[in-house]
Amino acid sequence: MTATAQPEAPAPPSPKKGRIGSVEVLAGLLVLLVVFRNPLASLISDPRLQTWTTVFVSVLVQAVPFLVFGVVLSAVIAVFVPRSFWAKALPRHPALAVPTAGLAGVVLPGCECGSVPIAGSLIRRGVTPAAALAFLLAAPAINPIVLTATAVAFPRNPEMVVGRGVASLVVAVAMGWLWLRLGKAEWIKLPHRPDLDGMSRAQAFWAAVRHDTMHAGGFLVLGAAAAATINVLVPERWLNALAGNHLLSILALAALAVLLSICSEADAFVAASLSQFSLTSRLVFLVVGPMVDLKLISMQAGVFGRRFAVRFAPATFVAAIVVGAGFGAVLL
Repeated sequence: MTATAQPEAPAPPSPKKGRIGSVEVLAGLLVLLVVFRNPLASLISDPRLQTWTTVFVSVLVQAVPFLVFGVVLSAVIAVFVPRSFWAKALPRHPALAVPTAGLAGVVLPGCECGSVPIAGSLIRRGVTPAAALAFLLAAPAINPIVLTATAVAFPRNPEMVVGRGVASLVVAVAMGWLWLRLGKAEWIKLPHRPDLDGMSRAQAFWAAVRHDTMHAGGFLVLGAAAAATINVLVPERWLNALAGNHLLSILALAALAVLLSICSEADAFVAASLSQFSLTSRLVFLVVGPMVDLKLISMQAGVFGRRFAVRFAPATFVAAIVVGAGFGAVLL
C-alpha cells in the first residue's frame, strides 16, 4: 500500500525587496540632520520659531495628560461597562437624557481633549449621540477643577464663575437638543475600532487604548501646530485695537479662544490677563474655548468624521457666543 504524498507546506513569503521600514526612515532623518545641522541651527535661533515651538509644546503639555485620562476612561467604558448600564443610568427619553449627560460633566475632571474619546466611546456603547455630545461640551467647562481655576483667576468677580458654569451648561444642552432636532446619523462616522469581543479584558483594554490614542493623539498634534502658527502670525496690536469696541471685542476674544486652543484648566488665567477687554468678552472667551478650538475641531474630525466637524463646530461657536454674551449682559 503506497503512502499518499503529503502536500508541501507553502514557503514563507520572502520580504519585499526595496521596502523602506521605520529603521531606514530614522537613519535617513539622522543623516539629514547631520548634513543640514548648520542651516537648522540658524533656523532654530529665529525668535518666531522659538515662539512657535514654545506654544506648540505648551499646548501638548497641557493637553496630553487629559487626553491620556480620556483615552483610558474611554477604554474602560468600552471593555468593563456593560451596555445595559447606560440604559439604566440615563433617562430613556432622549430629550431628558441630554441635560442628564450634560450635568454628568460636573463629576468628571478633565479638559476637551479627554472628553472627545469618551463621547465617542459612549456612542459606541449605545448612548444617544445627542446626550454624548452634550457631555462632550459640558465636561471641560463645568467640572470642579475648571470652576475653581476660574474663581482663583477672578477673585473679585465671583459672577464669572457662575456665568461660565451656567452658560456652558446651557450651550451644551441646547446643542444636544439641536442635534436631536436636526442631526443625522450619517454625519457621525466613528473610525473602525478592532473587534474586542474575542479578546480577554486586558487585551481588549490595551487594544482600545492604542486605537484611540492613534486617532485622537494624531489630530491633537495637528491642532497644536495650527494653534502655534496662529500665535506667531496674529500681531498683539490687533487685539488692543479691537478691545475698545464692545461687539468687536466679543467677536475678537471668541475667535482668539478658537485660535489659541488653551486647555480649559488654564484658560481662565489667560482671560484674566486680557484686562483691556470687558468682563463680558472675557466670559465669551471662557465659554467658547472649551467647546470650539483648533485642536478640538481636529480631534472631532478624527473621532467623529469631517462631515460632523464642519457642521457641529460652527453651530457650537455661534451658540457659545450668543449665550455667553447674553449671560455677560445680565450678570456682568
